[in-house]
Amino acid sequence: MNYIKKIFSPCCLAISLFLLLYTLYKSEIIWNGEKKDYYLIYYIISILLIIFSIFTFYLNQKIKKYLIISLVSVVGCLYLAEGYLFSKELIQKEQLSEKEIEKKYNKKTKLEIYNDLKKINNKIVMAIYPRSHLKDKNKILPLSGISNSKTLFCNENGYSVYESDRYGFNNPDKEWDQNEIEYVLVGDSNTHGACVNRPNDIASVLRTLSNKSALNLGYYLNAPLIEYATLREYLTSNVKKVVWIYFGNNIIDLNDELNNKILKNYLNSNDFTQNLKSKQNEIDDLAIAKLLTKLEKGKALYTVREREDKFTSLLIKFIKINYLRNSLFLSPRSEKKLLQDFKKILKLTKDLTAKNNSKLFFVYLPGYLHYTDNDYYSSYLSVKKIVNELNIPFIDLHSEAFFEKEQSPEKFYARKGGHYNEEGYRKAAETIYKLTKD
Repeated sequence: MNYIKKIFSPCCLAISLFLLLYTLYKSEIIWNGEKKDYYLIYYIISILLIIFSIFTFYLNQKIKKYLIISLVSVVGCLYLAEGYLFSKELIQKEQLSEKEIEKKYNKKTKLEIYNDLKKINNKIVMAIYPRSHLKDKNKILPLSGISNSKTLFCNENGYSVYESDRYGFNNPDKEWDQNEIEYVLVGDSNTHGACVNRPNDIASVLRTLSNKSALNLGYYLNAPLIEYATLREYLTSNVKKVVWIYFGNNIIDLNDELNNKILKNYLNSNDFTQNLKSKQNEIDDLAIAKLLTKLEKGKALYTVREREDKFTSLLIKFIKINYLRNSLFLSPRSEKKLLQDFKKILKLTKDLTAKNNSKLFFVYLPGYLHYTDNDYYSSYLSVKKIVNELNIPFIDLHSEAFFEKEQSPEKFYARKGGHYNEEGYRKAAETIYKLTKD
């Protein structure tokens, strides 16, 4: 104990100085000073710890002993709480990722499948998502993928493959040539069509049911600001209905989008545009370059290396008590702030569609965690409240379709916690069609 008391003060000071330098590194080097408001609290904590550490040099040994015991107890409690949240996350991921409802999941890695398909079609590509460009310093921010290409997507119902259209979205290209477009869909991976093939995605089923045109502008990992920006760039004047498809707790992913300078321009100016329709060659070049980089680094999804990287990432999160900090809203933006930003984005979307003489509908797709995680359900209620306040028609797949009435809602998911399966997408599309008919 005497040895511990002797090194206690120097160790506290060293750790405090490290925290201050690490905060400075993250704030000014990693984020280029763009998150000073977020890191302010960590600057304050680091400085207070330095002052506290210096103060401990002057404490008598008895007080220092009790202080050490108290600090060990507090730190122990913090890590017990983190351990609980950490284990909860791991258990959920195990349930969501390994227990397939349908045994269609392909055990081959994405890289293996890509190489197999490349033997048949040398021009095949992998889907490169708009979100993957967020931290790049390019002159433009792509909001779509590689155009006119056979595109390998994701793996839950087996790997899905689609032919991208002239702008890199998951559509038959002829949809852009229709005199009148009945539906334009925006959203994330479930709108994009993960992980099924046409004609089993929502847009394709809507085309069949209505015998009219439907344009799918959704993309994997999209969040509200990218979705709004996509409408700004690709919404045409001949669109009757815009369907905003919101899945699970999609608002969480909004944080990174709000830190992108180009995307923020869409919020700050109604006249801002990247003119992306005229820059598809540049978009293709950027996406292909990113694809080649991924292939060179061997970073295709589900490789052994990536699984190891994920384990390391989880361990680092645990050490940094990441889950506990997020629970206490010590994250870049609390959910309350994100909801305010979301409301602003949705209001702008409503204004945009009204100006375009299009009817806006908001569709809520419940994720599997809607039924197992209280945080997801709470977010659902908050989002529903915002949509209703803005007087946007709210189509709730939980209550309007089948989930609330079904004893086993998991049958509509490819894998627990994953995307919908073919039956789930069909039911979603049928409900959208029924509730948006003229």
